[in-house]
Amino acid sequence: MNRIYSKISILLVAASLSASCSKVLDAPTKSSLDESIIFSTPSLASGAIAGIIQSFGETNSYRGRYLVFYGVNTDTEVNNALRTIADDKSRLSNYNTNVNNGQMNTDNNAWAKFYEGIERANMAIRGLRTYGNVANNPELAQILGEVLTLRAVLYNDLLKGWGDVPARFEPLTSETTYIEKSDRDVIYKQLLQDLEEAAELLPWANAASTTSSVERVNKAFAKGLRARLALAAGGFSQRSDGTIRRSNDPDLAVAKTYAIAKQECLDIINSGTQRLLGFEEVFKTLCRESGAAGLESMWEIPFSEGRGRVIFDLGVKHTTVDKYTGQNKGGTNGPNPTMYYDYEEGDLRKDVSCVPYEWTGGKQVPTSLNKWYFGKYRYEWMSRVVTSTNDDGLNWMYMRYADVLLMAAEAINELDGPQAAAPYFKQVRARAFANNTVKVDQYMNQITQSKTLFFNAIVDERALEFVGEMLRKSDLIRWNLLSEKLNASKIKLQQLEARTGKYEGLLSKIYFRTAADQETVEIYGLKKGDTDEIGSTYESSKAWTLNAASDAVKYWDGLFLRDPNQQQFWPIWQVFLDGSNGKLNNNGFNFQ
Repeated sequence: MNRIYSKISILLVAASLSASCSKVLDAPTKSSLDESIIFSTPSLASGAIAGIIQSFGETNSYRGRYLVFYGVNTDTEVNNALRTIADDKSRLSNYNTNVNNGQMNTDNNAWAKFYEGIERANMAIRGLRTYGNVANNPELAQILGEVLTLRAVLYNDLLKGWGDVPARFEPLTSETTYIEKSDRDVIYKQLLQDLEEAAELLPWANAASTTSSVERVNKAFAKGLRARLALAAGGFSQRSDGTIRRSNDPDLAVAKTYAIAKQECLDIINSGTQRLLGFEEVFKTLCRESGAAGLESMWEIPFSEGRGRVIFDLGVKHTTVDKYTGQNKGGTNGPNPTMYYDYEEGDLRKDVSCVPYEWTGGKQVPTSLNKWYFGKYRYEWMSRVVTSTNDDGLNWMYMRYADVLLMAAEAINELDGPQAAAPYFKQVRARAFANNTVKVDQYMNQITQSKTLFFNAIVDERALEFVGEMLRKSDLIRWNLLSEKLNASKIKLQQLEARTGKYEGLLSKIYFRTAADQETVEIYGLKKGDTDEIGSTYESSKAWTLNAASDAVKYWDGLFLRDPNQQQFWPIWQVFLDGSNGKLNNNGFNFQ
């Protein structure tokens, strides 16, 4: 894919046998090159990586389905059309998902494409272990490490999206075409084992020519992913019996999983191979597409210029074609409107993360209170003009170093207490308030008084740091805070509309004018202390509300339709149930 893969090798043809795990698959035609040759030759075996990544980038895989629909609605991120509560897109985010959902119920969708990638990985892993002599061939060992890691990525997102899923860690045979779901704990344990092995096989960023790009997996990412999976495995989630609980498996007890997360994060930190950038620079670097490893981004799903919908769905909206983009897209999802007001004054993340304007005719124009955009993804920051009308080609940043620091802080707080965890948390907080070290020190003194205070600070900090990066939903699930935070968000939205509670004193309208550059907009009225008297000196104004009188559904009522804890996961779609020979079901979950 994106600029580093010039071709897909013959292995991709062999691996294409797995269009969907729900179908009976005939034995593949033997290729003109035997597996013994492919997987003993680094230049051929590396094609396995391209084959797996192709499954990531397919139309209805990460590109046009998972990235846009998984992760909303939460207290930080929402579907900007959430009031259309009966629409299939809204139903994917409002905790009322249907098994025949029109966006997902197709045999080429994310579920199928994830398993297609897993099957390709399984074939490569078998071939490399059988023919690769990886103990004596570092190039083939690295390819094995990368394939193990990519398979873990796919399983990570299957577990996040669907909970218990079929465990497939060997290539398909006629006997294993139809299998039942496995308890997610079985999969977590295998992935933790796989990633431990992968990290041993992979070099650090820039330690090899193949790890000089964020589009290739390195040791730090494998370790970071293992930490993320360990925290999830040790956390809460909805089980098939309807309960919300941690695992009962002693191997996945908090003491063990958090110890794994702690060690993996400390290994990354102590390696010195990743570093924080300025907060805005993180996302400008992403949008500039330099691809350099060893900075804050640890691994990115690579998309070609004619593939991928990151800004298309998650970025600042351009309602018309202009000098920055050949497509009028952006803003399918955006920040929960209360997020802007959760940032303290002086937090450098606020205006990068939450944008209250869109572009029309080459100029910025204010939106409404009910429609914000993630400012982390911007056409105007790209080093090229997007020419595709259907895709933008920007990579998806899957993990960055700030996540490692906050995972380290979380795990160490649980195991060793807040004083030991504080230095890792402080690095992220200090970047956000780079102009006010006194404020940072005062805050750190407050939150390190107890383990509970420090944990609550982590919950808040991850919201502020990662809004728009679609980590929040899985975080809230593993903390057992999903319903609690969404119910609190509903109240906050009502208070924001009424200008009560913490929102008392905010103006009911905003004022704006076009800046001297005739492109950017100056907005007044977003902050407490702003006055209508000063605002009236601006050339334009508009009402700043969540709801119009004509709205049949209030904004906050579109956030969730059922208890979010009773639908933490999507159903297995009907097309896969029908094709499973009776092996798959959604028993234990109340789907429509």
